[in-house]
Amino acid sequence: MLIKAEKLKAIFAPRSVAVVGATARPQSLGRAVFANLLYAGYGGCAYPVNPGVKSVLGVRAYGSILDIPDDVDLAVIVVPAAAVCDTLEEAGRKGCRGSIVISAGFKEMGGEGVELECRLQEVARRHGIAVVGPNCFGVINTDPAVSLNATFSRSFPAAGRIAFVSQSGALGVAALEHAAQEKIGFSKFISIGNKADINENHVLAALADDEATDVILLYLEDLEDPKEFIDLARKVSEKKPILAVKSGRTKEGAKAAASHTGALAGSDETYDLLFTQCGVLRVETLEELFRLGMAFTHRPLPRGKRLAIVTNAGGPGIMATDAAVRHGLELARLDPATEARMRPHMSPAASLGNPVDLVGDADEARYREALAAVLGDDGVDEVIVIVVPQMNTDLGAMSRVIADAAGGTDKPLFAVYMATGDIERPLRLLDEAGILHYRFPEDAARALGAMAHYVRWRKRPHAGLRLFDDVRPDVVREILAGAAREGRKFLPEPEAHAVLGAYGLPVSRSRFVRDWSEAAAAAREIGFPVVLKIVSPDIVHKVDVGGVRLGLNSEEEVRSAYAELTAQVAAAQPDARIWGVFVQEMVGRGKETILGMKRDPHFGPLLMFGLGGIYVEVFRDVIFRLAPIRELDARNMIRGIRGAKLLKGFRGEPPSDMDAIADALLRLSQLVTDFAEIEEMDINPLIVLPEGHGARVVDARILIRK
Repeated sequence: MLIKAEKLKAIFAPRSVAVVGATARPQSLGRAVFANLLYAGYGGCAYPVNPGVKSVLGVRAYGSILDIPDDVDLAVIVVPAAAVCDTLEEAGRKGCRGSIVISAGFKEMGGEGVELECRLQEVARRHGIAVVGPNCFGVINTDPAVSLNATFSRSFPAAGRIAFVSQSGALGVAALEHAAQEKIGFSKFISIGNKADINENHVLAALADDEATDVILLYLEDLEDPKEFIDLARKVSEKKPILAVKSGRTKEGAKAAASHTGALAGSDETYDLLFTQCGVLRVETLEELFRLGMAFTHRPLPRGKRLAIVTNAGGPGIMATDAAVRHGLELARLDPATEARMRPHMSPAASLGNPVDLVGDADEARYREALAAVLGDDGVDEVIVIVVPQMNTDLGAMSRVIADAAGGTDKPLFAVYMATGDIERPLRLLDEAGILHYRFPEDAARALGAMAHYVRWRKRPHAGLRLFDDVRPDVVREILAGAAREGRKFLPEPEAHAVLGAYGLPVSRSRFVRDWSEAAAAAREIGFPVVLKIVSPDIVHKVDVGGVRLGLNSEEEVRSAYAELTAQVAAAQPDARIWGVFVQEMVGRGKETILGMKRDPHFGPLLMFGLGGIYVEVFRDVIFRLAPIRELDARNMIRGIRGAKLLKGFRGEPPSDMDAIADALLRLSQLVTDFAEIEEMDINPLIVLPEGHGARVVDARILIRK
């Protein structure tokens, strides 16, 4: 990873560039790329390469990259797909450290295109060239010392503090057009295309320490290595925010009826979990991506989530309040001294709570006093100032007041001008002062909410990955190997309990028996009351075939239940192999929860937690995280379900043992991370006893790969 990130320097800041496939023909991509290189004011040496022409745009052309007399850092390849590999081979022989392959016709076409891309990868590896693409739009670096525009874009963006990484070339084109219209500046732009070599992880690693970049924006259709992305993005997000649009919903596999986890886990939800765990802010639209990206370039970040609103109209203040609460902010409680400071300067009709409503006739002088007061309040972390123009509103003067207020504080101040008409000059004054402005209050609240969320994430307690040393992987390995030898996909409950017990999960007291006399003896040993469950490698859902008997209080009841249970199961499923019966303690009253796991083919083990028993089927109140999880992840899973209040203690009931749940989740995480053979799992229910009394695994279902 570090080697690839280092090689990206040859792509972002090359000392010399050869455009292979440059041509003088109007409207050609080769001409557009070379023209952009020249017209952007590239600070290095640029060479057109084309055996069919003598010059391109007045610059001498070379028949081959090997003919260039000087060293070449970067080869931009714009030739037919069939010629790309030979061209890259020559670039490698020339000593190029990087290449941008704009040409299309590779794996995106299927068939021979896939083989061609494999050959391209082999050439790149053999020569140690970092390759962006193929099928990409190119790369831009706006640093004045570089001024690299190795794209076929119609415009070169202004310099800014945002780096934009796009998997889609066409979307990259649209993004640059939008950025030009909205006056959004970029530090870097990179279209990664098919990701034959360089992918989003390499680019993130390169941008992590890029001093020109404050914010990283991603447009993704998939992730090349999700686990590596989590680790990398978590580290990068500690330094600078990452915002992402993820499109292209992957096809869900057939939902496994064998486990609740398999039925409830969706592929797109997995991306939400991934982004949540590594601090990436997921947004839904490109417009939102750029709006929030711009917000994050405006420092300072808020200290917290306490918002003050200053307005001259009640309705917009209410709209701002509603939006702020929706996006995780809270209205600040203004200090009584703040209101006292404002009162002498305000209309008697003004409402000086929060939102601060200065009423419609407020001029810039009232705004000045109000902003000074709320910004000086220690209970305020950020401010939205709303201006709805009235007959006597001087928007130019208002902009100067807002600019002065922002210049004297270390708190974010966002402006909302709900105006049309000739407002270009007032808005330009805000731009010059570095103040973000919006047309509607909801947009400002959304931006500040995202910033406050990011600050909370950065301030979160940090915890390392906890690994338990009292586990018995040898026991699990033997059980899984035995099932594999027999060609079984399902572990009956005695095996499932043994697997969980080997990793320290709190399995209930139990014994596997083969006849009624053994069952009676086991019940005496465990202690009444007990439960009987049928054990068969062919029966996943025991209740459906009458394979469970609860609350047995004597040996006579055990003998009778054993006979009834085995007879009923044999009648319901005559072909099932009956191994015996599982005798289990009847766990006392507690809260039923569910722990589960589904192994996603792309992301790995996906853990689930929620209320168990019938609740999981009725309310689907569950939460997911990608394993391995840290202790903070486990605590957040417990707190994250809607039914968390039931576990904390509700209407006089004692609180449940949260520590026991967290411990079980962490142990389950370690188990499924250690054993890729485990495909799906439900622990339903895990009965959680009152605080300090632990929890018990009552029922477990494990599916493994054949």
